[in-house]
Amino acid sequence: MRLNLQSDYALRVLTHLDVRRGELVTIKEIADRFRISQNHLMKVAYLLGREGFIETVRGRSGGLRLIRRSDTIRIGDVVRSMENDLALVECFPGGANGCLIVRACRLKGILHEALEAFLSVLDRYTIADLTAGNTKLRAMLQSEVA
Repeated sequence: MRLNLQSDYALRVLTHLDVRRGELVTIKEIADRFRISQNHLMKVAYLLGREGFIETVRGRSGGLRLIRRSDTIRIGDVVRSMENDLALVECFPGGANGCLIVRACRLKGILHEALEAFLSVLDRYTIADLTAGNTKLRAMLQSEVA
């Protein structure tokens, strides 16, 4: 399984905002830090705001900031909110379901169990687990962009 870019970028944004807690951080700052597209980040920021993870402040002195404590933001919840399609195979909900053996196949159940295990592991961790006591990360995200 591979996470889409939205999930990857969302986790980066949340991590960055936690390190810079209390500050408004612009999309440009985050894009420059991670060398990723501002356009992609604008969509991610919109979705994170819509899901209640961050606040987006418009205007000249605007930016992004966490509105929840990072120890309450489960990585599994972020992934679920960013992934458009968790259907590992076509017979999962949302898939095309053109498989001829779907009524007799046991693979669907096994793959569903594997997906649930994957998400269960992510649910055990929060954004705070990524940042708390991580002095190297803090130094990297608080320094000037080169």
